[in-house]
Amino acid sequence: MTQHHAPIEQAPVTVIGLGPMGQAMVRSLLNGGHPVTVWNRTPSRADGVVAAGAAFAPTPREALEAAELVVLSLTDYAAMDAILDGAADALAGRTLVNLSSDTPDRTRAAASWAAEHGAGFLTGGVMTPAPMVGTDEAFVYYSGPQELLERHRDALGRIGRPRYLGADPGLAQLMYQAQLDVFLTSLSALMHATALIGSAGLPAREFVPDAVAQLGSIPAMLEAGGSTGEQIDAGDHPGHLSTVTMMGATADHVVAASEAVGIDTALPRAVQAHYRRAIDAGHGADNWTRIIDGIRDPR
Repeated sequence: MTQHHAPIEQAPVTVIGLGPMGQAMVRSLLNGGHPVTVWNRTPSRADGVVAAGAAFAPTPREALEAAELVVLSLTDYAAMDAILDGAADALAGRTLVNLSSDTPDRTRAAASWAAEHGAGFLTGGVMTPAPMVGTDEAFVYYSGPQELLERHRDALGRIGRPRYLGADPGLAQLMYQAQLDVFLTSLSALMHATALIGSAGLPAREFVPDAVAQLGSIPAMLEAGGSTGEQIDAGDHPGHLSTVTMMGATADHVVAASEAVGIDTALPRAVQAHYRRAIDAGHGADNWTRIIDGIRDPR
């Protein structure tokens, strides 16, 4: 006779904040067998996940009381303060995992605040868009007490593979912001370049695919002369492939072309300044990575 076994119920989780990312987290946790309680300032945002099996808590306090593990997916840490301050006495013994964006110093202050109320605190940076939450490609940076991560690894692993950076609560936030630095700057560069070609009447639909392919060529460029990260760590900037002077000349040309057609020059001028600073410091023959010196110390 065939036996049918009910799914094993996992540890309960509370999720506060139901934007696209929070909703994706809830669904992934539910799929993994975790009972999930949710709260959101606009209750109607919970309708979809409640239909999928989540429980809606009428108040933040009731949401906190529903689980030891509380995941926050909010706009920033000020939102956490606004939501939890009135229920801070319900934090004792719980683990707050804040996956919201803010500064490293703000994160450290939040960890201290949680400790004052008897709660553990993990900082997280989710390095995937909402549709990819819970997939093999998803990963999340964490920092804070490692024992908290290990205690809740199963549930947190439903969001994405955990990558632990260290005990300092600010580390995960710093890594998250650094990754977004690359991301946001790349998007602005793409829009600036699209505006540049558009000034001559060329359609974006013809340019953007080639520009995206150009972005895709960057990894090969970075590894062509060896590991760029290792070379930067060693202070090694060999100029046999692309020099500061060569790249700086290109930066000058981008600024000039932008000025000629009257589009915003703030972004290309910032890039130009990096190369001019390195050239003025006598590093024109070094690899373009030498610009990091002036970025580290712009004085």
